Amino acid sequence: MDFRTACEETKTGICLLQDGNQEPFKVRLHLAKDILMIQEQDVICVSGEPFYSGERTVTIRRQTVGGFGLSIKGGAEHNIPVVISKISKEQRAELSGLLFIGDAILQINGINVRKCRHEEVVQVLRNAGEEVTLTVSFLKRAPAFLKLPLNEDCACAPSDQSSGTSSPLCDSGLHLNYHPNNTDTLSCSSWPTSPGLRWEKRWCDLRLIPLLHSRFSQYLPGSDLCRQNAFQVIAVDGVCSGIIQCLSAEDCIDWLQAIASNISNLTKHNIKKINRNFPVNQQIVYMGWTEEREQDSLQDRMYTPKFLALRGSSLYKFMAPPVTTWDWTRAEKTFSVYEIMCKILKCKTYACVLESHLMGLTIDFSMGFVCFDAATKAVLWRYKFSQLKGSSDDGKSKIKFLFQNTDTKQIEAKELEFSNLFAVLHCIHSFFAAKVACLDPLFVGSQATTSAAPTTSGTGKLKYTT
Repeated sequence: MDFRTACEETKTGICLLQDGNQEPFKVRLHLAKDILMIQEQDVICVSGEPFYSGERTVTIRRQTVGGFGLSIKGGAEHNIPVVISKISKEQRAELSGLLFIGDAILQINGINVRKCRHEEVVQVLRNAGEEVTLTVSFLKRAPAFLKLPLNEDCACAPSDQSSGTSSPLCDSGLHLNYHPNNTDTLSCSSWPTSPGLRWEKRWCDLRLIPLLHSRFSQYLPGSDLCRQNAFQVIAVDGVCSGIIQCLSAEDCIDWLQAIASNISNLTKHNIKKINRNFPVNQQIVYMGWTEEREQDSLQDRMYTPKFLALRGSSLYKFMAPPVTTWDWTRAEKTFSVYEIMCKILKCKTYACVLESHLMGLTIDFSMGFVCFDAATKAVLWRYKFSQLKGSSDDGKSKIKFLFQNTDTKQIEAKELEFSNLFAVLHCIHSFFAAKVACLDPLFVGSQATTSAAPTTSGTGKLKYTT
């Protein structure tokens, strides 16, 4: 079944990726409704069926005017091989599909220059003769090293917009005998090519992160230290995106919101499918990841990811999302909803029916119960939590509240019908438990002479004991 919502996010953008101990390199993120694709630039052969190759061999000829038409940067003194930083406009058409900005020069006429210093490579090229065979490989760290604009998409044609020429420590300034003021056209026949092969720089999939039940965080693993403008996404099977660094705080927030929206939509859709197999009183209301702080005196900042699920009258805590029915019996811990303090959810509104009229019941942690007409929003009645003296339900859809009038001290019964009775009862139980746990003075004071706390009796009847 195709699942689409108005909130579904699709997004594409350029970021930096730090994977392990490697230096950050440029990647492209593409967010679809159910997957996050992380792509890196690579060079592939497109003359036939596209295939990847770690190394390419290209033969070029030195010209009387213009030389090789290449600029190079880097070297062993910069912990990077010498890379092609610029291709002249005259040579760009001849070298299209052969050499690319960001290509690392590995060999020159069979001489290994991977670990040579910059000046050493320059000397080898000067003495290489009129025809030079280069063994090259695209280096994904090159765009960051050359300080190319991060949002520049140079996936296809080589560009001469490199800002690296402003770094004289990396650039020999020799430009391999290329004279930028020379506009003479060079002969196409004088440039040998790799026979039958043509290459293109493209975005290729590096990592695919399924979003269903995945989690993401800006925090360093196990701590409450937040990364600046960076985050990571971890799939349910443990595959990690690596640290994704955004251009700005706003860009980081946009990505986090878009990813969160898609994960939420997938979770809601998955809950609907699972609930088809559960009875009404065992329906899943919520599922998602959280971080649990470990009670360890030696490491007071250790956090562990836990998966929470609110189903029926219980809150389940798992090490990983439950997939099978058997998984639900192996929760790390199970809590009864009415035993849990809940103050984060301050207010909740439920649709209900009163004498065939559509109504709304708002349960507010501070204000209490408010019943209103769904069409006109006119309030019919309101009571505080301290005025609720009891309730009963039919176990299906109807619930009767017993409120005490503060002026007359008389008990007033209010009966409503709900489509999800158990959700309403869970909310009321949770709010009552939270008020007792946090010692709400108004609530506890009003119950001091008549009741201590609500307990359940029968199939959902709420009564008070002294």
